[in-house]
Amino acid sequence: MRTETVPGDSEYVDTGAVRLHVRTAGPADGPPVVLLHGFPEFWYGWHRQLDALAEAGYRVLVPDQRGYNLSDRPATHEAYRVDNLADDVRGVLDATGHDEAAIVGHDWGAMVAWVFAQEHPERVERLGILNVPHPAAFGETLRGNWEQVFRSWYAGFFQVPRLPEAAMRARDYRLLERALTGSARPGTFTDDDLRRYRTAWGRTGALTGMLNWYRANGLGSGLFDRDERIEPETLILWGTDDVALVEENAERSLSFCADGTLERFEASHWLQHERSEEVSERLVAFLS
Repeated sequence: MRTETVPGDSEYVDTGAVRLHVRTAGPADGPPVVLLHGFPEFWYGWHRQLDALAEAGYRVLVPDQRGYNLSDRPATHEAYRVDNLADDVRGVLDATGHDEAAIVGHDWGAMVAWVFAQEHPERVERLGILNVPHPAAFGETLRGNWEQVFRSWYAGFFQVPRLPEAAMRARDYRLLERALTGSARPGTFTDDDLRRYRTAWGRTGALTGMLNWYRANGLGSGLFDRDERIEPETLILWGTDDVALVEENAERSLSFCADGTLERFEASHWLQHERSEEVSERLVAFLS
């Protein structure tokens, strides 16, 4: 994959459990910010924010999370339980010499960010969340809103062995491509963006690694019963046209935050792509 036109440098860190590829940008002595991507992206999902944060003086760390792109892909489902995913964030901070950092996540990356802030509040300087609810807030919505249950149908399909991988691989990853372009505003993802994604999806074992996040953290995993209150200051940015998540998730998540702010945007689930400049500006203002 060519990366010469994208900000940052690539390095690898050993978390103690896995080896993760991390895209880095900004001054080495700047305040650290960890950006966590979701499904079906990889570090590149934050490429539109890298320059803005780096130019504001932050040391930006954007890992390919386990299972994705150039990072390790453990073989078992259990390796992808959210506790292990949160431990990876701790491992990145330890390996890069940071006691604490601002943590920002989108989609599954936001779920990991919520859990990391529950388990390690002393290591979270501030918490930024894009378009994924607090785990217990999502559990409450699932129990009380049939529209959310309907919108989450795909998570059940992902539990099936092998079939989802075959469906996603078909026609040069057409299903995954449509997951991005079909739910975003026209023109959000360029041909070059999609080429980069197809390269990441095509790495050996990547599709299974990505899907194992769903297989390890389903309804029976206990993830959506985690109701611990979030102590670090929290900013929730929410695209109101999210096809996968009903908007009540956002407001409900605030009730689990000791110091939370919610800002809504007319945007899809892919908020940091569609409203990239506004998201970057808002994150810089929040983090500073």
